[in-house]
Amino acid sequence: MKILDWYILKRYLITFSVMIVMFIPIGIIIDVSEKINRMIENKVAFKDVAVYYAGFTVYFANLLFPIFLFLSIIWFTSKLANNSEIISILSSGISFNRFLKPYLIGASIISLGVLLMGFFILPKASEKYWDFRYTYLIKNQENIQSADIFKQLSKNEYIYVANFNVLSKTGFDVVYEKFEGNKLAYKITANRMKYNERTKDYTLFGYVKRNIGIQNDSFEKVERKTIKLNVTPKDLTPTIYVGETMNVFELYDYINREKSRGNAKVDVYLVVLYKRFSNPISAFILTIIAVAVSAMKRRGGMGINLAIGISIAFAFIFFDKIFVNLAEKSSIPPIVAVWLPNVLFGILAYYLLKNAKR
Repeated sequence: MKILDWYILKRYLITFSVMIVMFIPIGIIIDVSEKINRMIENKVAFKDVAVYYAGFTVYFANLLFPIFLFLSIIWFTSKLANNSEIISILSSGISFNRFLKPYLIGASIISLGVLLMGFFILPKASEKYWDFRYTYLIKNQENIQSADIFKQLSKNEYIYVANFNVLSKTGFDVVYEKFEGNKLAYKITANRMKYNERTKDYTLFGYVKRNIGIQNDSFEKVERKTIKLNVTPKDLTPTIYVGETMNVFELYDYINREKSRGNAKVDVYLVVLYKRFSNPISAFILTIIAVAVSAMKRRGGMGINLAIGISIAFAFIFFDKIFVNLAEKSSIPPIVAVWLPNVLFGILAYYLLKNAKR
């Protein structure tokens, strides 16, 4: 059986790799055709384009890997079934569960790859992807700015920024308040603030500090002052940009910090975190469904299996996106919304596998 295991496993991994190699260039060509005019208008350097499409490749592969995986398994398993190879294998006394073993080994390899990619590679790729889009492709400048940001930085610190630009790391109409107990200790206002990458501090322009006294207040006014603030540009960046560009350890620390600050949008970050773990598990579920669907020799041949497989794969992605949006915009707990598609399709996998054994 070792020879047969290696044969199926090799076909599993090779077909999956070929699917990715085939479809990703198509995605890149479509993306280039849509964005070439904007690139030419902005005189984008070839180096920047290359970096963007390197990130795009990882981002695109991670987004659509369920479809690639599903189609690749159905493709080569349907060929085995049409050639009566599966019938021969099962007729020799090998159980369906034993026949499934090399598929599960392949799913383990894919899952490990997806897990590591989600932990370390995807965040860097997403950062390059979103930076390029914000810099060159988004026409409306409001899309690269966070508006009306109010943050509780600690138990006694609050900040308000009217607008924050993602690319220039510049905020406008800034108000910072420090409390001592229930009383305001001082208040800082500024027309503009600029984050200094090297020194990790902020330069405030039009700086005014009002110290609250018992009887009289004192004021400090300067045109420009550099100070440390307990806030980073990621705290002021659009949510989708933040979550997708941090590795799992940074994201975990960020979520804990935002919880302590009372951030109402922390569910969005939790969805991104849980997706890093749920995506690899989906490889096992989709593998079992694909084998159960395509192992049977059908009158319509491979075309019927592919039609069923594509329908199930798109249904999985559809439900996944629906529940993620519900978690971000409703009261559904993020962990439930993220894992529910895996649970539902896991039940479907069990049902199909049970029928396939018959």
